[in-house]
Amino acid sequence: MSTFPPGFRWGVSTASYQIEGAVNEDGRGKSIWDTFAHSVGAIADGSTGDVACDSYHLVDDDVALMAELGVNAYRFSVAWPRIQPTGAGPALAAGLSYYDRLVDKLLAADIDPVATLFHWDLPQALQDAGGWANRDTAARMGEYAELVGSALGDRVKLWITLNEPFIHFSLGHVLGTHAPGLTLMNDQLPIAHHQLLGHGLAVAALRGVTRSPITLANNYTPVRPCSDSDADQAAALVYDTLHNRLFTDPILLGAYPVGYEMLSTVDVDSIVLEGDLEVISQPLDALGVNYYNPTVILGPPPDSQLPFLPMPPPEGTPVTAFGWPIAPSGLREELVILKSRYGASLPPVYITESGCSFPEIEDQNRVSYLDSHIEAVRSAIDDGVDVRGYFVWSLLDNFEWAEGFTQRFGLVHVDFGTLTRTRKASFGWYQRFIASQSS
Repeated sequence: MSTFPPGFRWGVSTASYQIEGAVNEDGRGKSIWDTFAHSVGAIADGSTGDVACDSYHLVDDDVALMAELGVNAYRFSVAWPRIQPTGAGPALAAGLSYYDRLVDKLLAADIDPVATLFHWDLPQALQDAGGWANRDTAARMGEYAELVGSALGDRVKLWITLNEPFIHFSLGHVLGTHAPGLTLMNDQLPIAHHQLLGHGLAVAALRGVTRSPITLANNYTPVRPCSDSDADQAAALVYDTLHNRLFTDPILLGAYPVGYEMLSTVDVDSIVLEGDLEVISQPLDALGVNYYNPTVILGPPPDSQLPFLPMPPPEGTPVTAFGWPIAPSGLREELVILKSRYGASLPPVYITESGCSFPEIEDQNRVSYLDSHIEAVRSAIDDGVDVRGYFVWSLLDNFEWAEGFTQRFGLVHVDFGTLTRTRKASFGWYQRFIASQSS
């Protein structure tokens, strides 16, 4: 069994709307996911996150599970509308109190708190004012970061500003399959740029109130053209630019990648203002990498609105219950690509999400998945990539966004009728693996 560098963080990840429930308690405001989940036909099984795993009330049980598991870090997200019900104004004391208690419980269990500020649950009031299309939302993100950082910054060990801005951008604002359910095919640059600007303003705010390291978590995928044809190669390049570079180049290199102008039907200079890239490219202490699978790209037919078509995995490829290809080599590949692409500009890396959906409690498929992906990280470290931690997605089966309760990513099975937690085989495997790293 491979060993990892001393101080390596072994963790699990969750997100607020997916596990907390209690959406109408203690003054919490409505988020875009509250609105979207209650829209007819938006969620595969008609469920919502109103209760989810009820971790808001069962937080003691969930921290005890993590302590038993033996993780030394827990990545959670703060629900923005729990802190600022309308996305502006002073912090709500009850909302801060919940996360204050969570952080103290984690520290008492020798688990490092890793806090994500924005995991897609934008206050609905900000969406009503334009959401990420409105530059003011970025300013509100900075103010929100200062409030949370001031309250928790003395104890949170790692901050993550945004989670997967590309996925929030593409599924929420281009394809409309995630909240807020928009299909902005003609002008997408403001959504991307204002998320990045919000990240930069959050970094600046956190630097003023905490000394803890700061990162953001991006979703990355190795992009493979469907064939050697010029059309497929060109489409793959466009997709790689949008998925892997659009939300990374401005942060690490201080410039947008070539071709980003395709996202805007208006003058780019009216969106990307002087000084913005300096705010966005403030130095980070780490880069969060979320990895699930590679993407195969086909050149689009003439009538397509998109310049590329993602393809299903080739026949015979092993897949998860979600239908996602299982390709641990892609994780090593993507880490090596990042090192090659960004060189000295690449800070230390954390695998902030890695996991799979399988329904079984005796989930040997998940055990094999985790084993192979952890080995891929070890291989990337051997190749010179500075990886500092690995976080399994997820601790609990949860509300899986547009899929509702139909997909199960947890190390712990949750009965969504009774909320009973049952440890899966993968829980025991990860527990033993972590113990082996400290022996």
